[in-house]
Amino acid sequence: MPEYGYFLATEEFGPTDLVEQARMAEQAGFESLWISDHYHPWNAAQGQSPFVWSVIGALAEAVSLPVQTAVTCPTVRTHPAVVAQAAATSAVMTGGRFRLGVGTGEALNEHITGGPWPPVHVRLEMLEEAIQVMRNLFTGEEVNHRGTHYTVENARLYTVPDEPVPIDVSGFGPKATALAARIGDGFVTMSPDETLVSHYRKGGGGGKPVSGGLKVCHGLDREEAVRRARDVWGSQLLPGEMGQILPTPRHFEQLEPLVTEDAAASSFTCGDDVDEHVAALTAYTDAGFDRVYVGQIGPDQRGFFDFYRTKVLPQVQGAPPATPGDGTRR
Repeated sequence: MPEYGYFLATEEFGPTDLVEQARMAEQAGFESLWISDHYHPWNAAQGQSPFVWSVIGALAEAVSLPVQTAVTCPTVRTHPAVVAQAAATSAVMTGGRFRLGVGTGEALNEHITGGPWPPVHVRLEMLEEAIQVMRNLFTGEEVNHRGTHYTVENARLYTVPDEPVPIDVSGFGPKATALAARIGDGFVTMSPDETLVSHYRKGGGGGKPVSGGLKVCHGLDREEAVRRARDVWGSQLLPGEMGQILPTPRHFEQLEPLVTEDAAASSFTCGDDVDEHVAALTAYTDAGFDRVYVGQIGPDQRGFFDFYRTKVLPQVQGAPPATPGDGTRR
């Protein structure tokens, strides 16, 4: 049976809201937390982007749940030596309950320091070297590294956890998935793609954890929920490499007309049908995922957590469902 966690969206919520959501997630029975790492939101409708490492520090004090970034890019905007220090401190603060999710990133967040945005094959090379640098630093020994993309001189992390921070690698295509299988401590991907999971397992992933996440919009009015999902997270539905190469939220907003309400309705689980929400989660189970993270779109977080605590989680976690009676549709 997989572990079910809550997906904290730093693009949509400020730090205080994120910490409160984490508290509600723990009370509702979620077992872990994912948190995105962005410099910009995808669009103005989301409207937030707090510094993830500050929020993780607050989460470590507010809840006892494990935390993972989903995902951090340790290659362009932030040097891997700095990410390693942030991750090691997060692991210490959470008592070893921290995993670092990493990926090749998006221009939206990474081009802000004015450097070039490399093609994907270069970004994969950079990611592999960055992981090597971070793992060396997690030992607590002095590190000197002069590689193709990074130089590290006389660097040592004095605050490190008892065990090295696990590094899970994100992948959405065959090359990134192969890299994750070869060097990652786990695999992160978003859609319940059984073929991708199989490639990861056969490529060297073996028994390492596979994690995935989805956005839903719970609400009593399904049509309103669909509109909200489209307006806030329609950027997820843009095709091809646009998510990786567009540089600003404004560019994503210019493409919003490409995403219809019908597309949102078929891509996001919206409304208050319990069976639809259960099916959305179990699709990941059927595809071989070990951890599934779900995030609620929009401000009705308390309604979402009540719904999942009483109706959804008891079904997917194997316990008898709570007694109906609050008007939630089955």
